[in-house]
Amino acid sequence: MSEQPLILVVEDERQIRETVVLALECEGFAACEAATAARAGEQVAQRKPDVIILDLGLPDRDGVDFIRDLRAWSATPILILSARSAEDSKVDALDAGADDYLSKPFGMAELLARVRALLRRRPEGVVAEAQLCFGDFEIDCVRRTVSKAGMPLHLTQIEYRLLAYLAAHPGRVLTHRHLLAQVWGGQAVENHQYLRVYVGHLRQKIESNPAQPRHILTEIGVGYRFQL
Repeated sequence: MSEQPLILVVEDERQIRETVVLALECEGFAACEAATAARAGEQVAQRKPDVIILDLGLPDRDGVDFIRDLRAWSATPILILSARSAEDSKVDALDAGADDYLSKPFGMAELLARVRALLRRRPEGVVAEAQLCFGDFEIDCVRRTVSKAGMPLHLTQIEYRLLAYLAAHPGRVLTHRHLLAQVWGGQAVENHQYLRVYVGHLRQKIESNPAQPRHILTEIGVGYRFQL
């Protein structure tokens, strides 16, 4: 990690983005920026920022979906900076994995204070890995693609998100509730049937023998464990 903490500002409105970057640099931070979710993913993989400031209203993807996918492979603290001030928008973002939420319009002093607070609480020694591999499979977490022996494997968005989260946590027993919250959101934690159906779909696509899975193992009554 560099001496100056690196903050990634993800905001499609150039004036706001440049103003926040300038304020961060004046505070002594290093800053990088992105105007789209696609570019933000690349920046996280390449630059490994210490904190992400994220606008939810991005032109290419919904910010909440971006957070859920990012949380499969990165624990970087996320501060939401959004014009969406309704309580349900805040709940959705925080349930998806955001660490803090600041509504627009905002005061720059408060934004900087929240960044400092996230830096104090950020996990130590956690490195974001944007490429996940197991068997003949490779997951590109930035492009959200999966290939088998170099050939593209078609997965739905939910199938991809579930596989990426499982593969990023090999050997850990992940409970039904935890996986449902990570993949579908906090409102889905009791819908275990969702999970069983999608695990079945994934096994059909990645297991040589879905009836005797090698990678996605069932922990009866608890959840699932991924084996590389």
